[in-house]
Amino acid sequence: MIKIYVDADASPVKSEVMRVAKRYGLKVYFVSNSEMQIERDASVELVIVSGKFDAADDWIAEHVTDQDIVVSGDIPLASRCLQKGARVIGPKGRVFTAESIGDALANRQLMAYLRDMGNLTKGPAPYLKQDRSRFLQRLDDLIQATFKEQR
Repeated sequence: MIKIYVDADASPVKSEVMRVAKRYGLKVYFVSNSEMQIERDASVELVIVSGKFDAADDWIAEHVTDQDIVVSGDIPLASRCLQKGARVIGPKGRVFTAESIGDALANRQLMAYLRDMGNLTKGPAPYLKQDRSRFLQRLDDLIQATFKEQR
């Protein structure tokens, strides 16, 4: 059965994931470093990790399988999950693939370097209605594709 793992600490799409998962009857794990308010349901589990900085990422990467979907904007975590065969989608609807993750990692490293040099001072673009719509459509597409592969 497909499970959805959400890197939940800063995720703006928690309610969207729950809505789509309920429609398909899928189990969702919200993985976080702290307690958060989520709808309690038999198909939803809040996993609170503690310890080092990447504890949530480590938990997800340890539990995810090639039958699962991960929701995260964290590119290194996306890479780790892709290596295990999982599907990965960012909260703005970007689907990470084995073919695209190298470019994403390189761009992330370049942007970090530019920020460290003081050349970039703006944060990420705001989360827009179009981002939410794109996310919902692509999450649905990933679930459908995963179901087809399991047959």
